[in-house]
Amino acid sequence: MTTLKTKLQADLNVAIKARDELRSSTLRMTLAAITKEEVAGKEKRELSDDEVQKVITREAKKRREAAEAFAQGGRAESAEREKAEGEVLAEYLPKQLSDEELTQIVAQAVEEAKAAGAEGPRAMGQVMKIVNPKVAGQAEGGRVAAAVKQALAG
Repeated sequence: MTTLKTKLQADLNVAIKARDELRSSTLRMTLAAITKEEVAGKEKRELSDDEVQKVITREAKKRREAAEAFAQGGRAESAEREKAEGEVLAEYLPKQLSDEELTQIVAQAVEEAKAAGAEGPRAMGQVMKIVNPKVAGQAEGGRVAAAVKQALAG
């Protein structure tokens, strides 16, 4: 069975041979981040696919934030580059939920929390506890929190 890290390394080799500069530099940076994570603790260890996915998610988020910062700073070219790198990383992540799918999951969770006696803004924590495992890796925390706040406000 190939691990996610092995797949990244294999894809990096293909990208290098194809002279795909964007893909190879993005994968190189991501593998470096994975290696850094592996040696971060007291002893070097192999990351599980879940942990590798968390690193990729974090890297993709960095690209998104950098793209926004560059765009606001009027540096369109740099913003495009960051966005393109983010798209490369997105291929290795679970498909993100659409706004409709997220809203639906949140609405169900709000109903569950209500049934358990939690309502209004104070139910936020309880609703998040129900939603998070259902959307793990498929929606960013900030996006989920915003959707829950909106549902509870309504």
